[in-house]
Amino acid sequence: MFRTFVLKSTMRHAVLSLFLLFNAVFVVIAQPFTLPKLPYAYQDYAPYIDAQTMEIHLTKHHQAYVNNLNKALKGTPYDDYTLEDVLLNKSALSSDAIRNNAGGHYNHSLFWEILAPKAKQGAISADLSKEINTSFGNLDSLKKELNKAAMSRFGSGWAWLILTPELKLAVVSTANQDNPLMPLDAQRGIPIAGIDVWEHAYYLNYQNRRADYLSAVWELLNWQIISEKYQKAKENTALMGRIAPLKKKKKG
Repeated sequence: MFRTFVLKSTMRHAVLSLFLLFNAVFVVIAQPFTLPKLPYAYQDYAPYIDAQTMEIHLTKHHQAYVNNLNKALKGTPYDDYTLEDVLLNKSALSSDAIRNNAGGHYNHSLFWEILAPKAKQGAISADLSKEINTSFGNLDSLKKELNKAAMSRFGSGWAWLILTPELKLAVVSTANQDNPLMPLDAQRGIPIAGIDVWEHAYYLNYQNRRADYLSAVWELLNWQIISEKYQKAKENTALMGRIAPLKKKKKG
């Protein structure tokens, strides 16, 4: 009787283990994308962006993009794609749900990476500083260009600093959750910095004062991380090859 009890217990344990393993694998497959963690505590971004805005922005808005992206991809040919592969695939982006939520996940993930409290920020690299001076004249001129792109974006969207396939820096703006990786009729490149100008990014603290919010964001930009992204973008020849400018169709 004791042996029978042990055998049954062992079998139950084995079945339970298989059940848990199956469900763990299922969760990984069904939920390929997850919400990233902020590099710093919510309150560390204050006074430039308040703690409540950071928390809501991450755990409500960004989490919704992640959840909805996983739902939109489930059962499609793209459900095992990397995020970059999704963004680069024109067929996948024909679905508004995939386009909006893949963009939302990518854009916000980059945004969190490049923000840091003053005490945690690193210096800009010599290479990026040189390229900024070549492309824009100086950092102040770049700031004016980015702010102009952000302020002139009607409604919701993003302002970007990108590295183009020609390995030149450029400032562009996109609507909604689009970004320069997507095969759209816009200038393309690898984003190395992006500024969110959706109202949910700043309304609690700045209401409709987008210019004040932009000034605050500049206080949080971590140029060490942006420099690292610039270097990686220069070295990523495979990705650059995939985002070469779209050929315009000839009329007639």
